Amino acid sequence: MTEVGDLCHIWGNLPLMTGTAFILLTNLAQVLKCLNIVARRRTIIKIITDGSKDLSEEKSIEGRSIIESFNQETRQHQLCFFVITFLTAIGWAGSAEKNKFPLRAWYPYNANKSPAYELTYVHQVFSIFTVSILNVSQDTLVTTLIAQCRCRLRLVGLSLRNSFNDQYFTEESTSDTILLKSDSNPLHFTPDQETKARKHIKSCAIRHQKALETVLLLQNTFSEPTFVQFAVTLLIICATAFQLVTQTSNFVRLVSMSTYLLDMMFQVFIYCYQGEHLSLESEEIAEAAYDIPWYSCSVRTRMSILIVMVRCRRVATLIACAFTTLSLTTFMAVRS
Repeated sequence: MTEVGDLCHIWGNLPLMTGTAFILLTNLAQVLKCLNIVARRRTIIKIITDGSKDLSEEKSIEGRSIIESFNQETRQHQLCFFVITFLTAIGWAGSAEKNKFPLRAWYPYNANKSPAYELTYVHQVFSIFTVSILNVSQDTLVTTLIAQCRCRLRLVGLSLRNSFNDQYFTEESTSDTILLKSDSNPLHFTPDQETKARKHIKSCAIRHQKALETVLLLQNTFSEPTFVQFAVTLLIICATAFQLVTQTSNFVRLVSMSTYLLDMMFQVFIYCYQGEHLSLESEEIAEAAYDIPWYSCSVRTRMSILIVMVRCRRVATLIACAFTTLSLTTFMAVRS
């Protein structure tokens, strides 16, 4: 409300309006994302529960290594996002000129007199850091759920490649690991081996379908807020670039606006990065199915493998409101 009041008060002054507009747009996008998470919390909990259950059932060393690599990737993204956002918040908090506030706002009282000035200043600084933490948390939630789907798809590919491992590999198990050693590689499989392999392929197909259903849930749950976020980010980038050109006298403010611009770009990047690699992971399942020794299988087993490969021709993608595909191509378009 304070930004809306200030925007009405300074209407017509373009430099001041842009300074207020990007804060107003950021807060509007923040409110929409909060409301969306609260309204659809049951669906989000279901996505988290299903994904955690699927990942916890992975027992192979290579599978656990894949899960750990995804954990490290998401932690690195979150750390980078938090550091950039924290630096921006510190810059804003310390960029206020004498007897002014870090952010333009309208208050229904005289905020220039003590102690109203000090209390309002502390309130703005507290709000900046609170909104920053919430923003990082909300965006990290979405991108981490996408990464979870990516991990599930990669594990499906790993499981497909090892469809016949339990037939011609010898397992050596410990309390917490499973080691595989090559025993023999028969040119033809027995009927019993074929039956077990088909059951395994069917299990992989079910896991694949569940992962795709989760992608659809993500699409339906976060499509609108993501589209609004992208639209707001485009406007904020334009407004921030204008501020960088017009406010060159305050060095601290200039640096904080630069980090804010970088923060917005990184926010779009992690969405597009996860969306791009989600599509790549879904494509690679067809390659994993082809890596099965199908040439040693019966016609029936080959048909099962072929069905999986044909299904994987439909690449899993995330689209914001049927308008913007989350991909690195979209990120490059936004950056330009």
